[in-house]
Amino acid sequence: MQEGEVEFVVRDGQSIAYEVFGDGPVDLAVTTGSRFPIDLMWELPQLAEFMETLGSVARVIAYDPRGYGASDPMVTTDGSAGLENAAADLLAVLDEVRSDSAAMLDLAGTGGGVFIAVTYPERVRSLIFNHLTPSIPMLRGFTDAQRMKMARALGTTRALRSENPRVAHDPVLQRWWGRARRLGSSPAATARQMEYSANLDIEPLLEHVRVPTLVLARTGSRYIWDLETSRAAAARIPNCHFVELPGSEVDLFLGDTAPVLAEITAFLREEADAPTIDDRPVKTVMFTDIVASTERLADVGDDVWKRMLDEHDGTVNRIVSAYRGRVIKTLGDGVLATFDGPARAVRCAAAIRDGVAVQGIAVRAGLHTGEIEVRGGDVTGLAVHIASRVSALAGPSEILVSRTVVDLTSGSGITYDPRGDHQLKGIPGTWPIFAAHAPAPPTG
Repeated sequence: MQEGEVEFVVRDGQSIAYEVFGDGPVDLAVTTGSRFPIDLMWELPQLAEFMETLGSVARVIAYDPRGYGASDPMVTTDGSAGLENAAADLLAVLDEVRSDSAAMLDLAGTGGGVFIAVTYPERVRSLIFNHLTPSIPMLRGFTDAQRMKMARALGTTRALRSENPRVAHDPVLQRWWGRARRLGSSPAATARQMEYSANLDIEPLLEHVRVPTLVLARTGSRYIWDLETSRAAAARIPNCHFVELPGSEVDLFLGDTAPVLAEITAFLREEADAPTIDDRPVKTVMFTDIVASTERLADVGDDVWKRMLDEHDGTVNRIVSAYRGRVIKTLGDGVLATFDGPARAVRCAAAIRDGVAVQGIAVRAGLHTGEIEVRGGDVTGLAVHIASRVSALAGPSEILVSRTVVDLTSGSGITYDPRGDHQLKGIPGTWPIFAAHAPAPPTG
């Protein structure tokens, strides 16, 4: 098999590098993440053989995520590190190569494919993970200097010995590994990625995955991606097949790859038929509400208040559309809207607050990310009720969110202040609530 040509797709002015090869009946999007840039994919014989095998059973779409390899940089402060931007980058690649629905193979173990699968179930056929780590708590609390020290170490063969000890003596692998890490990402970029990853937690999404999922884990791995963490994460996913494999190599394309490839190829062949599109996607639900609306009505009278409401509704509709959300319905003096991404939803709430303030209207907002059920033009489900209850706790001009929103917006540039734990009427358990402070980023 001949390697494909590296090409680029441009989204929002940023370039994402990708390569297509193979001729199998299923599209397979391969996320290499920090493991290697696609430009070096064919220069390590064992990796080249691994990819050739995948190409015999699928049309493989390999790409460098933003911040790695030949793709443009990721800057955590502008939101490009967020999950929804990573998802949009992949969808742009899939659109470019005319892939309506693809299986996803995550070789980096980060679990980013979970967000895409639950948010865009119509675009994801199935998921395959090299281990599965919903969060990396060991990175929390690191200073900038500690992150940079670790990032520099990852660019050396010391990391090879830690992550793939049984094959680290191979001089060909040693030369390739050093180049792959250094050309994949600079120490500064790697340190920024660590900062983003430290606060990211996709565990709340696992139970909402509806597509067939395969999690592979080597029994001897004792690095970040340990066996028990992967097993516990896989147990949270419905219709998930967890497979223990022999070996200690973190990277599935190293060591004994025959069992790995056998599991992947069998899984892809079994899932050759496209999955049924689920009508319960995960969305971020936003409620906004005009503060003291009854008092304002009494002050200005019916006619003026009607004009103010019309202006308010027009502003809200315009802003929600600009942030790629969907207004589900107006609720007297409030609005229910849904979004594909939590960071855009929070920014939209801030833009609405500021937009209607010039009309002399104060609003409050509440947001939660969770599974919804689509019924005609309406949405229902627990996530809708939670967002409504969170909104009721907000004060004038305040945007309150659930813990789930906080966990999923790491790298977005949004900051949060804790507002304590609350019992939400009719909702089991105690819910940590946070006030969001969103900068004014681009709407896309």
